[in-house]
Amino acid sequence: MKVLLGIGGSDDSIRALERVVGRAADVGDELTIAIVENPRSPRSREEIAERAREELDDAGLDAEVRQIEGDPGSELVDIAEREGFDEIALGGGQTSPMGKINVGSIAEFVLLNAHTTVRLVR
Repeated sequence: MKVLLGIGGSDDSIRALERVVGRAADVGDELTIAIVENPRSPRSREEIAERAREELDDAGLDAEVRQIEGDPGSELVDIAEREGFDEIALGGGQTSPMGKINVGSIAEFVLLNAHTTVRLVR
């Protein structure tokens, strides 16, 4: 399966990175990592790229790591459609005290606008 992983540096994104890279190593997914701008992230884009490369090296995978400019949600949707990805994977989706799932604005946009499968990794 051809998977586009969008990460922005939040703790949710780092967990998604670890899990998606692990799955790709286990089942042979073709993985592309897209680093998006997230102003609320405690990590710089360079730190995120370095972490992604470390995860890939540890898993023995060769995957493209891209820096994405522009609106993160719309760029992820456009890339997935234009390049024929089977799935977009994103970190996020916290459960509220009432048991409802809360997603961030990027994940919400992708969920509502993608024409491909979207996987929220929690």
